[in-house]
Amino acid sequence: MVVPSGSLGSWETRTIVTNMFPLLVVLCVIVLWAGITLEDAEELLEQYGLLAVMVPTMVDMGGNLGAILSSRLSTRFHLGTTEIDLKDRVLWANIAAVLGLAATIFTALALGAWAIGQVIGAPLALSTLLVISLTSGMAVAVIAVVFSLLATYGSYKLGVDPDDTTIPIVTNVVDVCGMIIFIGVSSLVLGF
Repeated sequence: MVVPSGSLGSWETRTIVTNMFPLLVVLCVIVLWAGITLEDAEELLEQYGLLAVMVPTMVDMGGNLGAILSSRLSTRFHLGTTEIDLKDRVLWANIAAVLGLAATIFTALALGAWAIGQVIGAPLALSTLLVISLTSGMAVAVIAVVFSLLATYGSYKLGVDPDDTTIPIVTNVVDVCGMIIFIGVSSLVLGF
């Protein structure tokens, strides 16, 4: 496949590795922070085991929401249907869709965790789970939107294919932020 001159990115292995290797090394170090945060929260998660059930979904969904927006923006750049413009109505529609999806997912997460708590005999109040899930989930969604925009537009401005950079950046940063926010909100709400 021939890549037109002046287009974003390259299909050459060397270019992809040159762009991605340093980025992936930095992102690995950042993700270690999420693991350390989770380890530091061991006592909280042991006392409120139901929160441990929520952790994987909380962390995973934030990154997924960011990946959705990044992919949509990257595709629009490749198709030439967008510019960097805050007046772009399609951009704002995509952001609203991601935030609406986040509200739905994190409400469902709280309801699912509550139902599991009822079955296993480790209940937390539904209102408590909704506050924890929606507060941390929506905060993570906003961070995902911000990093999606920054990573996509930053890659575009640097002449690097956003398809190569946005997903690793967004998912890793949002994983770390998601873990920290979830543990922080849980501790605050439960008075731990």
